[in-house]
Amino acid sequence: MLKQYRIRDYNFKLAIMVIALAIIGIIAVGSAQESLQSKQILGFVFGVFLMLVLSLFDYSVILNLYWLIYIFNACLLVLVIVMGDDAGGAQRWLELGGIRFQPSEIAKIFIILFFAQFIHKHQEKLNTFQYITACVVLFAIPAILVFKQPDLSTTIIICLIFCTIMFVGGVSWKIIIGILAVFIPTAIIAITLILQPDQQLINDYQRNRIIAFFNKEDYANAEGYQQEYSVMAIGSGQLTGKGYKNNQISSVKNADFIAEQQTDFIFAVIGEEFGFIGTCTVVLLFLFISVECFLIARRAKDIAGTIIAASIGAQLGFQGFVNIGVVTYLLPNTGLPLPFVSYGLTSLISSFIGIGFVLNVGLQCKQK
Repeated sequence: MLKQYRIRDYNFKLAIMVIALAIIGIIAVGSAQESLQSKQILGFVFGVFLMLVLSLFDYSVILNLYWLIYIFNACLLVLVIVMGDDAGGAQRWLELGGIRFQPSEIAKIFIILFFAQFIHKHQEKLNTFQYITACVVLFAIPAILVFKQPDLSTTIIICLIFCTIMFVGGVSWKIIIGILAVFIPTAIIAITLILQPDQQLINDYQRNRIIAFFNKEDYANAEGYQQEYSVMAIGSGQLTGKGYKNNQISSVKNADFIAEQQTDFIFAVIGEEFGFIGTCTVVLLFLFISVECFLIARRAKDIAGTIIAASIGAQLGFQGFVNIGVVTYLLPNTGLPLPFVSYGLTSLISSFIGIGFVLNVGLQCKQK
Protein backbone atom coordinates (compact mmCIF):
# COMPACT_ATOMS: atom_id res chain seq x y z
CA MET A 1 0.00 0.00 0.00
CA LEU A 2 2.95 2.29 0.56
CA LYS A 3 4.55 3.64 -2.59
CA GLN A 4 7.73 5.47 -3.38
CA TYR A 5 7.01 9.18 -3.78
CA ARG A 6 9.16 12.19 -4.57
CA ILE A 7 9.41 14.65 -1.68
CA ARG A 8 9.09 17.58 -4.08
CA ASP A 9 5.61 16.35 -5.08
CA TYR A 10 4.32 16.55 -1.50
CA ASN A 11 1.93 19.48 -1.07
CA PHE A 12 3.48 21.04 2.02
CA LYS A 13 1.51 24.23 1.36
CA LEU A 14 -1.82 22.47 1.90
CA ALA A 15 -0.56 20.61 4.97
CA ILE A 16 0.78 23.82 6.54
CA MET A 17 -2.48 25.69 5.91
CA VAL A 18 -4.68 23.06 7.62
CA ILE A 19 -2.23 22.79 10.53
CA ALA A 20 -2.26 26.60 10.90
CA LEU A 21 -6.08 26.58 10.90
CA ALA A 22 -6.15 23.82 13.54
CA ILE A 23 -3.66 25.73 15.73
CA ILE A 24 -5.94 28.79 15.55
CA GLY A 25 -8.70 26.45 16.70
CA ILE A 26 -6.66 25.24 19.67
CA ILE A 27 -5.99 28.82 20.73
CA ALA A 28 -9.65 29.84 20.35
CA VAL A 29 -10.98 26.76 22.19
CA GLY A 30 -8.56 27.51 25.04
CA SER A 31 -10.14 30.92 25.42
CA ALA A 32 -13.74 29.74 25.02
CA GLN A 33 -13.39 26.85 27.51
CA GLU A 34 -9.89 26.26 28.81
CA SER A 35 -10.69 22.80 30.23
CA LEU A 36 -11.19 21.47 26.68
CA GLN A 37 -7.93 22.76 25.23
CA SER A 38 -5.85 19.73 26.21
CA LYS A 39 -8.33 17.39 24.49
CA GLN A 40 -8.23 19.56 21.38
CA ILE A 41 -4.43 19.35 21.38
CA LEU A 42 -4.58 15.54 21.64
CA GLY A 43 -7.05 15.45 18.76
CA PHE A 44 -4.77 17.73 16.76
CA VAL A 45 -1.71 15.50 17.32
CA PHE A 46 -3.63 12.33 16.43
CA GLY A 47 -5.23 14.02 13.43
CA VAL A 48 -1.92 15.24 12.02
CA PHE A 49 -0.46 11.75 12.50
CA LEU A 50 -3.34 10.16 10.57
CA MET A 51 -3.09 12.83 7.87
CA LEU A 52 0.61 12.13 7.33
CA VAL A 53 0.15 8.34 7.34
CA LEU A 54 -2.80 8.40 4.92
CA SER A 55 -1.02 10.85 2.64
CA LEU A 56 1.60 8.14 1.98
CA PHE A 57 -0.89 5.29 1.42
CA ASP A 58 -2.02 4.61 -2.13
CA TYR A 59 -5.64 5.74 -2.16
CA SER A 60 -6.37 3.42 -5.11
CA VAL A 61 -5.68 0.39 -2.91
CA ILE A 62 -7.93 1.68 -0.12
CA LEU A 63 -10.72 2.40 -2.60
CA ASN A 64 -10.78 -1.26 -3.61
CA LEU A 65 -12.57 -1.81 -0.29
CA TYR A 66 -15.33 0.62 -1.29
CA TRP A 67 -18.21 -1.79 -0.61
CA LEU A 68 -16.82 -2.59 2.83
CA ILE A 69 -16.52 1.15 3.47
CA TYR A 70 -20.16 1.65 2.47
CA ILE A 71 -21.45 -1.22 4.62
CA PHE A 72 -19.34 -0.16 7.62
CA ASN A 73 -20.62 3.40 7.30
CA ALA A 74 -24.25 2.25 7.12
CA CYS A 75 -23.78 -0.05 10.14
CA LEU A 76 -22.35 2.79 12.25
CA LEU A 77 -25.27 5.07 11.35
CA VAL A 78 -27.79 2.32 12.17
CA LEU A 79 -26.08 1.73 15.53
CA VAL A 80 -26.47 5.43 16.33
CA ILE A 81 -30.23 5.13 15.96
CA VAL A 82 -30.38 1.82 17.87
CA MET A 83 -27.99 2.51 20.76
CA GLY A 84 -26.61 6.03 20.33
CA ASP A 85 -26.20 8.57 23.14
CA ASP A 86 -28.78 11.33 23.39
CA ALA A 87 -27.44 14.88 23.80
CA GLY A 88 -29.39 18.11 23.37
CA GLY A 89 -32.45 16.33 21.98
CA ALA A 90 -30.50 14.53 19.23
CA GLN A 91 -29.09 11.00 19.15
CA ARG A 92 -25.83 11.54 17.25
CA TRP A 93 -23.13 9.96 19.40
CA LEU A 94 -21.91 6.39 19.62
CA GLU A 95 -19.65 4.77 22.21
CA LEU A 96 -17.71 1.68 21.17
CA GLY A 97 -14.80 0.23 23.11
CA GLY A 98 -14.79 3.19 25.46
CA ILE A 99 -14.42 5.66 22.57
CA ARG A 100 -17.24 8.18 22.05
CA PHE A 101 -17.53 9.65 18.57
CA GLN A 102 -19.99 11.09 16.05
CA PRO A 103 -20.45 8.75 13.05
CA SER A 104 -22.17 11.41 10.92
CA GLU A 105 -18.86 13.33 10.75
CA ILE A 106 -16.99 10.25 9.53
CA ALA A 107 -19.85 9.50 7.13
CA LYS A 108 -18.87 12.54 5.04
CA ILE A 109 -15.48 10.95 4.27
CA PHE A 110 -16.90 7.44 3.75
CA ILE A 111 -19.50 8.71 1.26
CA ILE A 112 -16.81 10.48 -0.76
CA LEU A 113 -14.53 7.42 -0.81
CA PHE A 114 -17.34 5.06 -1.79
CA PHE A 115 -18.67 7.13 -4.67
CA ALA A 116 -15.17 7.97 -5.89
CA GLN A 117 -14.57 4.28 -6.61
CA PHE A 118 -18.18 3.49 -7.58
CA ILE A 119 -18.12 6.15 -10.31
CA HIS A 120 -14.56 5.23 -11.32
CA LYS A 121 -15.67 1.64 -11.89
CA HIS A 122 -18.76 2.55 -13.94
CA GLN A 123 -17.96 5.94 -15.40
CA GLU A 124 -19.17 5.02 -18.89
CA LYS A 125 -22.69 4.41 -17.45
CA LEU A 126 -22.84 7.62 -15.41
CA ASN A 127 -25.40 9.41 -17.58
CA THR A 128 -27.84 6.51 -17.80
CA PHE A 129 -31.12 6.55 -15.88
CA GLN A 130 -30.37 3.23 -14.18
CA TYR A 131 -26.96 4.31 -12.93
CA ILE A 132 -28.09 7.71 -11.65
CA THR A 133 -31.00 6.01 -9.87
CA ALA A 134 -28.56 3.55 -8.28
CA CYS A 135 -26.36 6.43 -7.09
CA VAL A 136 -29.33 8.28 -5.60
CA VAL A 137 -30.58 5.16 -3.77
CA LEU A 138 -27.11 4.33 -2.43
CA PHE A 139 -26.72 7.90 -1.22
CA ALA A 140 -30.23 8.12 0.22
CA ILE A 141 -29.61 5.29 2.71
CA PRO A 142 -26.86 7.05 4.76
CA ALA A 143 -28.50 10.46 4.19
CA ILE A 144 -31.81 9.31 5.69
CA LEU A 145 -30.02 7.65 8.61
CA VAL A 146 -28.24 10.93 9.39
CA PHE A 147 -31.47 12.92 9.01
CA LYS A 148 -33.25 10.57 11.45
CA GLN A 149 -30.79 11.30 14.30
CA PRO A 150 -32.00 14.13 13.74
CA ASP A 151 -29.14 16.05 12.12
CA LEU A 152 -30.56 18.33 9.45
CA SER A 153 -27.41 20.46 9.10
CA THR A 154 -25.11 17.49 8.42
CA THR A 155 -27.73 16.06 6.04
CA ILE A 156 -27.61 19.30 4.04
CA ILE A 157 -23.80 19.18 3.92
CA ILE A 158 -23.66 15.57 2.70
CA CYS A 159 -26.31 16.40 0.08
CA LEU A 160 -24.05 19.20 -1.17
CA ILE A 161 -21.14 16.74 -1.14
CA PHE A 162 -23.19 14.29 -3.23
CA CYS A 163 -24.03 17.04 -5.74
CA THR A 164 -20.31 17.84 -6.01
CA ILE A 165 -19.47 14.15 -6.51
CA MET A 166 -22.00 13.75 -9.33
CA PHE A 167 -21.00 17.01 -11.02
CA VAL A 168 -17.27 16.27 -10.87
CA GLY A 169 -17.96 12.66 -11.86
CA GLY A 170 -19.29 13.87 -15.20
CA VAL A 171 -23.09 14.08 -15.08
CA SER A 172 -24.26 15.88 -18.23
CA TRP A 173 -25.60 19.43 -18.09
CA LYS A 174 -28.93 18.29 -19.53
CA ILE A 175 -29.50 16.04 -16.52
CA ILE A 176 -28.34 18.76 -14.10
CA ILE A 177 -30.78 21.29 -15.59
CA GLY A 178 -33.59 18.71 -15.47
CA ILE A 179 -32.88 17.95 -11.81
CA LEU A 180 -32.80 21.67 -10.93
CA ALA A 181 -36.11 22.17 -12.71
CA VAL A 182 -37.63 19.64 -10.31
CA PHE A 183 -35.58 20.48 -7.20
CA ILE A 184 -36.14 24.25 -7.03
CA PRO A 185 -39.98 24.21 -6.93
CA THR A 186 -39.85 21.17 -4.59
CA ALA A 187 -37.55 23.08 -2.22
CA ILE A 188 -39.87 26.10 -2.26
CA ILE A 189 -42.85 23.90 -1.42
CA ALA A 190 -40.88 22.13 1.35
CA ILE A 191 -39.84 25.44 2.95
CA THR A 192 -43.45 26.68 2.79
CA LEU A 193 -44.64 23.51 4.52
CA ILE A 194 -41.89 23.72 7.15
CA LEU A 195 -43.03 27.21 8.15
CA GLN A 196 -46.54 25.92 8.92
CA PRO A 197 -47.25 25.47 12.67
CA ASP A 198 -48.43 21.85 12.37
CA GLN A 199 -45.70 20.58 10.03
CA GLN A 200 -44.06 17.17 10.59
CA LEU A 201 -41.05 17.44 8.26
CA ILE A 202 -38.52 18.66 10.82
CA ASN A 203 -38.34 19.02 14.61
CA ASP A 204 -39.85 22.05 16.32
CA TYR A 205 -36.48 23.41 17.47
CA GLN A 206 -35.23 23.32 13.87
CA ARG A 207 -38.34 25.11 12.64
CA ASN A 208 -38.01 27.72 15.41
CA ARG A 209 -34.49 28.52 14.29
CA ILE A 210 -35.66 29.19 10.74
CA ILE A 211 -38.64 31.29 11.86
CA ALA A 212 -36.49 33.29 14.30
CA PHE A 213 -34.09 34.11 11.47
CA PHE A 214 -36.79 35.54 9.20
CA ASN A 215 -38.92 37.10 11.98
CA LYS A 216 -36.48 38.41 14.56
CA GLU A 217 -38.94 40.71 16.33
CA ASP A 218 -41.97 38.41 16.48
CA TYR A 219 -40.14 35.16 17.23
CA ALA A 220 -37.23 36.18 19.43
CA ASN A 221 -35.68 33.13 21.09
CA ALA A 222 -32.36 31.83 22.38
CA GLU A 223 -31.12 30.98 18.89
CA GLY A 224 -31.87 34.46 17.55
CA TYR A 225 -30.32 36.23 20.51
CA GLN A 226 -27.27 33.99 20.29
CA GLN A 227 -26.63 35.07 16.72
CA GLU A 228 -27.13 38.74 17.59
CA TYR A 229 -24.65 38.44 20.46
CA SER A 230 -22.13 36.73 18.16
CA VAL A 231 -22.38 39.64 15.69
CA MET A 232 -21.86 42.05 18.60
CA ALA A 233 -18.78 40.10 19.69
CA ILE A 234 -17.25 40.16 16.21
CA GLY A 235 -18.00 43.86 15.75
CA SER A 236 -16.55 44.77 19.14
CA GLY A 237 -13.23 43.23 18.14
CA GLN A 238 -12.77 45.95 15.50
CA LEU A 239 -9.45 45.71 13.61
CA THR A 240 -7.07 43.91 15.99
CA GLY A 241 -9.40 42.53 18.69
CA LYS A 242 -9.59 42.91 22.46
CA GLY A 243 -6.73 40.49 23.07
CA TYR A 244 -6.44 36.82 23.89
CA LYS A 245 -8.25 35.84 27.09
CA ASN A 246 -8.92 39.51 27.86
CA ASN A 247 -10.60 40.54 31.12
CA GLN A 248 -12.72 43.34 29.69
CA ILE A 249 -16.16 43.70 31.29
CA SER A 250 -17.61 44.61 27.90
CA SER A 251 -16.60 41.22 26.47
CA VAL A 252 -19.60 39.31 25.10
CA LYS A 253 -17.67 36.06 25.50
CA ASN A 254 -16.71 36.71 29.12
CA ALA A 255 -20.34 37.49 29.97
CA ASP A 256 -21.37 34.04 28.64
CA PHE A 257 -23.96 35.55 26.32
CA ILE A 258 -22.97 33.09 23.57
CA ALA A 259 -23.83 29.43 24.17
CA GLU A 260 -21.67 26.73 22.57
CA GLN A 261 -18.93 29.28 21.95
CA GLN A 262 -16.31 26.51 21.91
CA THR A 263 -18.08 24.71 19.05
CA ASP A 264 -20.68 26.29 16.73
CA PHE A 265 -19.81 29.91 17.61
CA ILE A 266 -16.03 29.69 17.87
CA PHE A 267 -15.72 32.22 15.03
CA ALA A 268 -17.28 34.86 17.32
CA VAL A 269 -14.53 34.24 19.90
CA ILE A 270 -11.88 34.74 17.21
CA GLY A 271 -13.61 37.93 16.04
CA GLU A 272 -13.79 39.45 19.50
CA GLU A 273 -10.27 38.58 20.59
CA PHE A 274 -8.36 38.92 17.30
CA GLY A 275 -10.58 41.32 15.41
CA PHE A 276 -10.95 41.78 11.67
CA ILE A 277 -7.40 40.52 11.10
CA GLY A 278 -8.12 37.26 12.92
CA THR A 279 -11.42 36.58 11.16
CA CYS A 280 -9.96 37.44 7.73
CA THR A 281 -7.09 35.03 8.40
CA VAL A 282 -9.56 32.20 9.07
CA VAL A 283 -11.70 33.04 6.00
CA LEU A 284 -8.65 33.24 3.72
CA LEU A 285 -7.27 29.95 5.03
CA PHE A 286 -10.57 28.22 4.21
CA LEU A 287 -10.56 29.80 0.75
CA PHE A 288 -6.96 28.82 0.01
CA ILE A 289 -7.43 25.27 1.34
CA SER A 290 -10.50 24.72 -0.85
CA VAL A 291 -8.80 26.19 -3.92
CA GLU A 292 -5.72 24.04 -3.34
CA CYS A 293 -7.92 20.93 -3.17
CA PHE A 294 -9.58 21.91 -6.45
CA LEU A 295 -6.19 22.44 -8.12
CA ILE A 296 -5.11 18.98 -7.00
CA ALA A 297 -8.39 17.58 -8.34
CA ARG A 298 -7.67 19.02 -11.80
CA ARG A 299 -4.39 17.14 -12.01
CA ALA A 300 -5.47 13.84 -10.43
CA LYS A 301 -4.41 10.65 -12.19
CA ASP A 302 -8.00 9.33 -12.43
CA ILE A 303 -11.62 10.29 -11.84
CA ALA A 304 -11.55 8.75 -8.35
CA GLY A 305 -8.76 11.09 -7.28
CA THR A 306 -10.55 14.04 -8.85
CA ILE A 307 -13.73 13.26 -6.91
CA ILE A 308 -11.86 12.83 -3.61
CA ALA A 309 -9.92 16.10 -3.84
CA ALA A 310 -12.80 18.19 -5.22
CA SER A 311 -15.35 16.79 -2.75
CA ILE A 312 -13.13 17.33 0.29
CA GLY A 313 -12.40 20.88 -0.89
CA ALA A 314 -16.11 21.52 -1.45
CA GLN A 315 -17.08 20.01 1.91
CA LEU A 316 -14.63 22.20 3.85
CA GLY A 317 -15.68 25.26 1.83
CA PHE A 318 -19.42 24.58 2.22
CA GLN A 319 -19.19 23.88 5.93
CA GLY A 320 -16.91 26.83 6.60
CA PHE A 321 -19.26 29.16 4.70
CA VAL A 322 -22.36 27.87 6.53
CA ASN A 323 -20.77 28.12 10.00
CA ILE A 324 -19.43 31.62 9.41
CA GLY A 325 -22.76 32.59 7.79
CA VAL A 326 -24.60 31.54 10.96
CA VAL A 327 -22.21 33.36 13.30
CA THR A 328 -22.47 36.56 11.24
CA TYR A 329 -26.29 36.21 11.05
CA LEU A 330 -26.37 35.66 7.28
CA LEU A 331 -27.96 32.19 7.67
CA PRO A 332 -30.32 30.51 10.17
CA ASN A 333 -28.68 28.70 13.08
CA THR A 334 -27.67 25.21 11.93
CA GLY A 335 -25.43 23.75 14.63
CA LEU A 336 -22.54 22.96 12.27
CA PRO A 337 -18.96 23.10 13.62
CA LEU A 338 -16.23 25.10 11.88
CA PRO A 339 -13.84 22.47 10.42
CA PHE A 340 -10.40 22.30 12.10
CA VAL A 341 -11.37 25.18 14.43
CA SER A 342 -14.40 24.19 16.55
CA TYR A 343 -13.99 21.88 19.52
CA GLY A 344 -14.96 18.33 18.61
CA LEU A 345 -12.49 15.50 18.15
CA THR A 346 -14.55 13.54 15.60
CA SER A 347 -14.90 16.59 13.35
CA LEU A 348 -11.24 17.54 13.76
CA ILE A 349 -9.83 14.06 13.10
CA SER A 350 -12.17 13.32 10.16
CA SER A 351 -11.14 16.64 8.57
CA PHE A 352 -7.47 15.66 8.85
CA ILE A 353 -8.28 12.24 7.38
CA GLY A 354 -9.92 13.92 4.41
CA ILE A 355 -6.88 16.12 3.80
CA GLY A 356 -4.64 13.05 4.12
CA PHE A 357 -6.43 11.49 1.14
CA VAL A 358 -6.17 14.76 -0.82
CA LEU A 359 -2.42 14.90 -0.17
CA ASN A 360 -2.05 11.36 -1.50
CA VAL A 361 -4.04 12.28 -4.60
CA GLY A 362 -1.59 15.16 -5.03
CA LEU A 363 1.42 12.86 -4.72
CA GLN A 364 0.09 10.80 -7.63
CA CYS A 365 -0.97 13.72 -9.82
CA LYS A 366 -0.12 13.92 -13.50
CA GLN A 367 3.18 15.70 -13.99
CA LYS A 368 2.98 19.20 -15.43
